[in-house]
Amino acid sequence: MRFSAYRAEDGGGAGKPDKKKALKKLKTLVFTSKNEPEPFRKKIEETFNSPFIPAKVECRDLALGTVPCDILTPEVCFAKRIILYIHGGSFIGGSRFSWRSFCASFAAEATSRLVVPEYRLAPQHPYPAALEDVQTVFREIYTKEQSAGKDEPEFIIAADGAGASIALALVQTLRDKYRQSIRNIMLFSPWLDLTAASLTPSEKKRSDDIINADCIKRSGSLYTYESNLKNPLVSPLYMPQDKIADFPPVYVQCGGAELLLRDVRTFQEKLKAAGRSCTVDVWPDMMFMFQMADADLPQAHFAVQRAGKYIQTYDREQDGPQWNS
Repeated sequence: MRFSAYRAEDGGGAGKPDKKKALKKLKTLVFTSKNEPEPFRKKIEETFNSPFIPAKVECRDLALGTVPCDILTPEVCFAKRIILYIHGGSFIGGSRFSWRSFCASFAAEATSRLVVPEYRLAPQHPYPAALEDVQTVFREIYTKEQSAGKDEPEFIIAADGAGASIALALVQTLRDKYRQSIRNIMLFSPWLDLTAASLTPSEKKRSDDIINADCIKRSGSLYTYESNLKNPLVSPLYMPQDKIADFPPVYVQCGGAELLLRDVRTFQEKLKAAGRSCTVDVWPDMMFMFQMADADLPQAHFAVQRAGKYIQTYDREQDGPQWNS
């Protein structure tokens, strides 16, 4: 199925900035003590599920293994590059449908095919169900690309929010032959420590307008049991150095007003100490996952553009893009 671009003049895209409206929308992405799973999921779908797909991106439904997926293909894309995108939603909500518009924009800016798995959600399916699902999808994509006689696929593992925990667990658990096909890791407003232990006492008592320590810990408690929260496959900030010794380059994009920016900086230092590359792109005064409020914040569109350009810098010495027929 192919959709037309959703243009600002048609009612989409960034119009007059409205931070208050953006905050209200983005708060639906975070599970709080006032939420219950089913109403929380419903609210995310009501807020972000849209029939419009921007930028002339083709959307195809495909089951990979037992996991339903969106396959988003821009009109212009590199044939061997694939973004595997693990959506956020506090481990409890979100879907390929509610992330479709954002992921289509990202795919177009990155000139890349993009796959969004419909992984199983907590608390009905706690850790490691989501990780098992994205492992299945990765292996299925890799096998399909190989069996089609194509060049070795180039994966970009991307995620946002709680999805970053699952994405980084995937990278840690892949066998060498799979891991070597990962070219980049890209994270938007990542959750890196579900214990919230890195926050100071004063930070634990405050919020960044969207997230506070209670949100992180409550989501974590529904995702896994308390004694497992420091597991590096759950809280990537606890990864030992030997686990990140061969990590591909990492790019993190987040808002300057995010409470969890401290964790991002700690993660960056950890990667650099292991001799790995980590670019942190901080947008002043922006909040958690501001990129998904593109109708209300002009910075959202420009941030997704910048993330796409980061990917394309790796293509300058390669052949030109191929057209999706």
